[in-house]
Amino acid sequence: MGVRQRWIVICTASSRQRAQKSIQREYVNQGQQEGKAFRQLRKQSFFCAADARAALEQFQATLSYTTLFDEPVIAVATYQKRGRPATQQPPSKITYQIDGQIGSLIHDPHRQQKTDRKSCFIVATNELDDAALSDEDVMEAYLKKQPKVERGFRFLKDPLFMASTVFLKSAQRIMALAMIMTLSLLVYSALEHRIRESLKAHQQTVPNQKGHPTDHPTARWVFQFFTGIHLLVMASMGEIVLNLKAAHQTLLAVLGEHFVALYADSG
Repeated sequence: MGVRQRWIVICTASSRQRAQKSIQREYVNQGQQEGKAFRQLRKQSFFCAADARAALEQFQATLSYTTLFDEPVIAVATYQKRGRPATQQPPSKITYQIDGQIGSLIHDPHRQQKTDRKSCFIVATNELDDAALSDEDVMEAYLKKQPKVERGFRFLKDPLFMASTVFLKSAQRIMALAMIMTLSLLVYSALEHRIRESLKAHQQTVPNQKGHPTDHPTARWVFQFFTGIHLLVMASMGEIVLNLKAAHQTLLAVLGEHFVALYADSG
C-alpha cells in the first residue's frame, strides 16, 4: 500500500471466450435459483391483495437474472366442505395468491459489463518509467512467468487447504492475507529454485513420487519426502533423528552445512 504502480489492462480472445462461458453458466444457475424462489412464493397465501402485492414487489427487488411476466394477484376461494360447492354457496374464506411467469432477461445492460470485467486482467509493476520497462516488456515477462506463478497458487484449490473456510470482514485484512500468501509463495519458489540448482550443481538426484531419480523436484514433494522424520529425545542418549535415510542426507548435503546441522544427532 502506498506504492505507486503502473497497471496494464489485458484482454485476449481466449479470456473473453472463457468469460462468456462463465457468465452464461452464472445466468443459468442463478436464474434457476430465482425461478425456484418464485415458485415457492406462488404457493403462499395472503389475507389481502395488498399484502400479496407488497410481497411481490419485495421479491421483484431481489431479481438480478430473471424478470416476471404477467404477475396478477388472484383471489382463491376456500369452502368448508369438500367437493364441488353448490350454486350461489358463499366461500368460507378468501385468500390471495400471486400468479404469473418468470423468465430470463432478454436485454440485460449489466451482462456485457460483467463479461468485459471478467475477460480482463491487470498486470502491475512499480517501474513507472516506460523507457526503462515498456508495456510490451511487462507483458512478455508476465507471460513467461505466468505458468510458474499460477502453479504456486494451486494449493488454494486443494481440499486439504480449505480455503473456503477463510472469512475476512474487511478489505484491509484481505489485502494483508494476499500479501502474506505472496511472500510465502516467494519463499516457496526461492527454496524450490535453490534445491534444483544445488542438485544440478552437484550432479545429484532424489527419488520422485514414483521412486525415479530427479534433479528438479517440487518443493511440495520435498516437504512430503521429509514427512516421517522425527526427533527422539532421551536423557541418556541425547537427541536422535529417526528415519533419516541416505536420500535425505544427500539433499541436505547439497543444500549446505546449515541444513545438515538441523538434522544432526546431538547424542
